[in-house]
Amino acid sequence: MTDEKESFNKGIAVRFAPSPTGPFHIGSVRTALYNFLFARKNGGKFLLRIEDTDKERSTKEFEENIFDSLKWLGLDWDDKDHLLRQSERTAVYTQKIHELIEKGAAYISKESEGKNKEVIRFKNPGGKIKFQDLIRGEVEMDVSDLEDFIIARNINEPVYHLTVVVDDMESEITHIIRGEDHISNTPRHILILEALGGSRPIYAHLPLVLAPDRSKLSKRKHGESVSLNFYKNAGYLPEAIINFLAMVGWNPGTDQEIFTINELIKDFDIKKVQKKGGIFNIEKLDWLNREHILKQSKNLQIERLKGEILKTKFKDYEKVGDPEFLDKFLVIILDRIHRWGEVSEILEAGEFDHLFIDKPELNKEIIHWKKSTPEKARENLEKVVQIFNEEKTLEIIWTKIEKLAEERGKGDVLWPLRYALSGREKSPDPFTLIKIKGVKASISSILSAIEKLS
Repeated sequence: MTDEKESFNKGIAVRFAPSPTGPFHIGSVRTALYNFLFARKNGGKFLLRIEDTDKERSTKEFEENIFDSLKWLGLDWDDKDHLLRQSERTAVYTQKIHELIEKGAAYISKESEGKNKEVIRFKNPGGKIKFQDLIRGEVEMDVSDLEDFIIARNINEPVYHLTVVVDDMESEITHIIRGEDHISNTPRHILILEALGGSRPIYAHLPLVLAPDRSKLSKRKHGESVSLNFYKNAGYLPEAIINFLAMVGWNPGTDQEIFTINELIKDFDIKKVQKKGGIFNIEKLDWLNREHILKQSKNLQIERLKGEILKTKFKDYEKVGDPEFLDKFLVIILDRIHRWGEVSEILEAGEFDHLFIDKPELNKEIIHWKKSTPEKARENLEKVVQIFNEEKTLEIIWTKIEKLAEERGKGDVLWPLRYALSGREKSPDPFTLIKIKGVKASISSILSAIEKLS
């Protein structure tokens, strides 16, 4: 058995080996991340392997989704020119099956049931197998109950237990970091590995990513929310997803919660991964995503904001191309969102129609303050227009409007002004609206309200 120290000395190599049989699962993302962090922390290789022997369910579309997702997340893998696809390695596996049969470690078994009448079984020596797990410590399992297990459906159709061992050997994988649902497979893999003359890698079996009710995340129960695409399409940032998933089952031992990928590489310790399942807390992800949005550069924030507006009914409006408008709108929207996708959702719901439309639709009965009258509202709005016409700077205009509000009552002045500008009972304050809409559009909206009251 190769111990941990020897394995570190000869150069670390880990692998992420997904099956392209469905959308990229969020739990698989975390497995990829931990492998990536471990490799980069220790100066080792992070290899990608496509386990596509399930010909009925594996598709190129899902394979491309894996590639695109890893690139989007920034989890760049090594040896791109030597990517292993199990579907292309049948001859290699067949040769290893013959080798095991020749050694007496496997045999052709006549089956009375199933479509394969001759399967290849591994000759189980029985007894107990011990292995060191970086997360769980020493693990001991009795393999006798496994009996002689199948390693191929026929001489040219190997099953997972054989292919994974052969590929790990040929890639010289030193550490296998995978989900705890594979821990029961490890004794089989060790038996096959040693029968082929390979050295044991070091194992680390990760706790599962669980739903808040502590159930396993599954598409059947939790729908599309188990796939990375769901979060990507909803406007979450890759760096936030990386930050969040790193801490679902791992803790740096400090109070730090906001991490860049480089900080994670620096601080990551596989031995600090907890044994119990980590909870996928969407509120925590939202909070982290907002923090990462706020850390983005102003230019990038404006670019994302514009991109979200272009998805909406306002995509052809002139203001979408106005840098000054976008800059002012950004200030408001950053107070409202946790992910960029919320921008288009809010806009489609009509909450900010008033910022894009100079003359919002108004309900005459709502323009005046509830304790006041339409006549007072009209008089005060006319005074506001007069202030606009007399002064040149927004600061002076607003100072005079505030003074008017103190003299005539804040509700009597500011309520009809805000409603005239927004057409909504709930909106940002009037000064913010004026700054974003601009003087000309603001006057147009106020005049429209005065006309409604006439």
